[in-house]
This record gives sequence, structure tokens and C-alpha cells, in this order.
Amino acid sequence: MFTETQRFTQWWLWLIIIGSWIAMMYSIATVSPPTTSTFMISFGVGMLLPVLFWQMKLVTRIAEDGIYVRFTPFHFKEKFYAWDSLSACYVRTYSPLFEYGGWGIKYGFGGQGLVYNVSGEVGLQLKFKKGDPVLIGTQKGEEIKQILAEMGRLTESVK
Repeated sequence: MFTETQRFTQWWLWLIIIGSWIAMMYSIATVSPPTTSTFMISFGVGMLLPVLFWQMKLVTRIAEDGIYVRFTPFHFKEKFYAWDSLSACYVRTYSPLFEYGGWGIKYGFGGQGLVYNVSGEVGLQLKFKKGDPVLIGTQKGEEIKQILAEMGRLTESVK
């Protein structure tokens, strides 16, 4: 019914990651002349962070039986949230930094629950009959609202 794939595409994030890698390689090469093996190991280890961020993606699927989320490469299979386990399901605006401490997979402050996000400030809020809430970041909030409304699954926000 609905699928969204998101990646870390913020220019400033990539500037920090690549800039840190360049600074590390420069310091290794200039502080003391490294051996070839030391340089190659440092180069390889230094490449892990950019490659990890390049591979990261958040995939959200809304289906007849529930909501599926997978944050690659951290989830080996999709996380599934069945409709009958939810007490509320709605789209809301949130503050990634103040409510959750940033982007990625995180637990929020003060009972906010778990968040999966890569950018932006709009998310699909899931409140459960039992357990902590989950927020899934989205770039397609209006489209999700429409689909949930058509399915009869959209609820009003609950504090």
C-alpha cells in the first residue's frame, strides 16, 4: 500500500564524515611516517564510518496487516507492528534533537519511546496498548495520513 525509503542525504553530515576522515588520514600521514601496513589499516578502518552511513537506509512499509520498519544495516529483518497492537497511529511534527537527541535509532527523553529517523521533523507516531511508543520519521507525512485515513487506521494525536 505504501513504501518509503530514506537515506542520510544531509550535505553537512557528509561534510563532517568526509572531513573527519581526511583529517585523520592527514594526521596519520604527517605526524610520524607510517609503514605501508599501518597506513592501509588506518585507511580501511577510517573508511568504515563513511561506508556505514552510505549503506544506512530506513524503509517503512504500510500494509493491510500492519506497519513494517527496517533500518539497514542494523536490522537483519523488518520490525513488524500489527494494527491490533496499536492504540493510536498518527502523523506529527517533532524535534529530533530535543525529543530524541538526534537522528538514527534512539530512545527519547522522558518516556518518548523509540525513534527511527534519518532527517526531517515529521514522523508516524505509533502508540501501543502495551509498551513504549515508536516514532518513524518520514518525508511523506501527508501521503501517510491519506493512506491511513483510507484504511480507517488514522487516529487523533494522543498526549
